[in-house]
This record gives sequence, structure tokens and C-alpha cells, in this order.
Amino acid sequence: MNRYLFTFALLWGITGTASAQLTLEECYQLARANYPAIKKMDLIAQTSDYDLQNAGKRFLPQINFSGQATYQSQTVSFSDALGSLPAGIALPSISKDQYKIQGEINQLLYDGGSTRNQKELIHAHKELQEQNLETSLYTINNRVNHIFFSVLLMDARLKQNELNRANLQTQVQKTEAALENGVAFRSNLDELKAEIVNIDMAGTEYSANRLAYLKMLSLFIGKELPGNTTLSVPVAEASPSIINRPELKAFDLQKSVYDVQRKDLKSNYLPQVSAFFQGAYGRPTLNIIENAFGPWFITGIRLNWSLGSLYTLSNRKNTLLLQQKSIEADRETFLFNTQLDVLQEDENIKKYRALILRDEEMISLRSSVTKSAEAQLNNGIITTDEYIRKVNAEHLARQNKILHEIQLLQALYNRKFLLN
Repeated sequence: MNRYLFTFALLWGITGTASAQLTLEECYQLARANYPAIKKMDLIAQTSDYDLQNAGKRFLPQINFSGQATYQSQTVSFSDALGSLPAGIALPSISKDQYKIQGEINQLLYDGGSTRNQKELIHAHKELQEQNLETSLYTINNRVNHIFFSVLLMDARLKQNELNRANLQTQVQKTEAALENGVAFRSNLDELKAEIVNIDMAGTEYSANRLAYLKMLSLFIGKELPGNTTLSVPVAEASPSIINRPELKAFDLQKSVYDVQRKDLKSNYLPQVSAFFQGAYGRPTLNIIENAFGPWFITGIRLNWSLGSLYTLSNRKNTLLLQQKSIEADRETFLFNTQLDVLQEDENIKKYRALILRDEEMISLRSSVTKSAEAQLNNGIITTDEYIRKVNAEHLARQNKILHEIQLLQALYNRKFLLN
């Protein structure tokens, strides 16, 4: 692999010495920071903080106010209850119109762990949302890879194009000298110049493609890249042997959410205990015999215990268990598909390495043929058209090697992306 990178570096030239080179890792970081979805990371954290604060406020005193004015058709009659009384003794009567304004302070003392479980669930949802966002951001790397290596390919082809043009330009100069001495034809010179025009046209196309890819990269990283920007050729590092993608952590976090939800089922059938204080003003008071306006209060401990959730407890547990099994099936499916993709990239890597070896053989043979053709052209043994075909054949062999080297490097980074 080092030999391939060395060959590519020679084709790259020293054009990058005039300005700092942009690396692939820098593009990853800039693209992540510039991607609009990254703003959701802070929003998730802030939302989670608000939810945790709200959950904690369940243990703050709860204050309620109420009031009512009523008229009832009948009230307690002491005369009917006690019968006739001695003369001079009168029993009070209770008004049928009654009034009450009441305030109550309720302090939760024990909720069966519901608040604690709710906080754990909020935290679990936060981690899951953040990891899902990380998964979304990670996929940007694959798109950056495609654009980055496309720019490198255009750079390498431009460099090779320039080398081919320089070789033909040297032959043009020789032909011009031969024409002045009367040992060459004008058509020979025109053919060479026409081929240089073809090379210039190819160079224009490569330059236009390179500029288009740079503009796409600029959009991704949020940084304007001028046309003379140089990209640093990445070094092919060894990929990890196991899959460690962010999607796997997301699957585990989803399962942890179900674990918290299953634990919260218990708090639904546990009792809740609270202290309360009621203060009121109205008529009648707690001493109804007075039948007068006045204040009163009641304080104590209240127990609420609802066992209705026990009817559905088993089904809800089974539902959460099935949901966890579904997540595990999704995880296994993801690993299976990723392993298939890695296997395909492994085969691509083998293929490109084999092709590069063949390219080197082809270049060696084509270079030998080109040198022989140049001597034959100078001695008038072959025509200019035959010479150009042999030069183009060597040029095509070198372009193929450049393509395969870039494809190999991209396949190595694709494999790294698949395995993280």
C-alpha cells in the first residue's frame, strides 16, 4: 500500500506547498459542526433539563383553592331528631343556603418510586435521542468521503494530463525543428498540436469537475474553498476488526428505555402517601350547630392506593419484552447487512490491488513501446498518427492506475466507515 501512496504522491506533485492542505479528518469535523441537525443536540439537552425539573417539582407543596355556594332542599332537623323539649329550650336550625371558600396544601411524601423512575426515563430518552442524532451525523462522513476522493481523482488526472501534454509538447518542438530542416511534413506537426488540444479539452473537463466537487465540499463543511485549494492524500490506516458503529449503541439505549419502563410498572400499583392541610371559611363551620360564618381547618395524612393497574400488569410486561426482542432483531439485521457490506469492500480492496499490479505491468510495457515509437517517429519509420496512438495507450494505462489507486484508497476508507 505504501508503494501505491508513493506513486500517487509523485503524481500529486508539490502543488500543495503554497497553501495549507485540507485533510479528510478536518472535513469530517467541519461537516459535523456545519450540519443543521447538530443544533438539535443543545435542544435535546435543554428539553431534558426542563423535563427533569418538572419531574422533581412533584415533591413541592401543591396548593389548591376552591369555593362553592349551594342551596339544598333539606338540612338536619334537631327538633325531629330529639322530639319535644321543655319550654324555654330552642334548638338551632341550619340554613339551607351554605357557603364555603377552601384552600388546601398537599405535600407528597411517598409515590412508590414513580418520580425517580420518571427521571430515569427522561435521562434514558435523552441519551437515545442524542445517539440517534450521532448516528445521523455519522452518515455525513460517507458523503464527505465520496466528494473528497472525487477531488483527489480529478487532481491526479490533471497531473497526469499535464505530464502527457509535456511529453507531446517536446515532440512538437522536435517536429518543428525537423520541419524547418525540411525533413518533416506540416501535417505531422498539426496532428501533434491537435492531440495537445484534445489533452487541453480533457484538462478543462477535469478542472470543471474538480471545481464542482469543491463547491459541494464547501457546502458540506460551511467553508468557502477557492479553486486552488489542495486536499491532503489520507493515509490508509488499518480498519478495526469488529463493528463498532453508533447504531449499535442506539439499539442498546433503546433497550434500556424499555428496562426503565418495565421498572416503572411497579410504581403504578404501590400506594402514595401525602400530608395535607385544609383551611376554609364559610357557613356552616365544622361546628354545624352554630349555623354561623367562621373559619376552620383540617390536617392529616392521606393514603391513596389504586390496584387497578394489576389487571394489565402482565400484558404490559409482555409488551415491553416483545419490544425489546424487536430491537434485538433490528440489531442483528443491522449487523448482518453491515457484515455483507464489509465483505463486499474486502473483495473490492483485493480487486483494486490486483488491478494496480496489472496496471504497473501495462505501464511498463506501454512506456517501452512509446520510447521505441518516439525513436521510430524521429527516423520516419512510423507516422505521427501511429505515434499518437501509442502515446495515448500509455496515457490510458497511467490514468487507469490512478483511478484504481483512488478507488483502492476510497474502498479502504469505506471499510473503515462501515466498521467505525
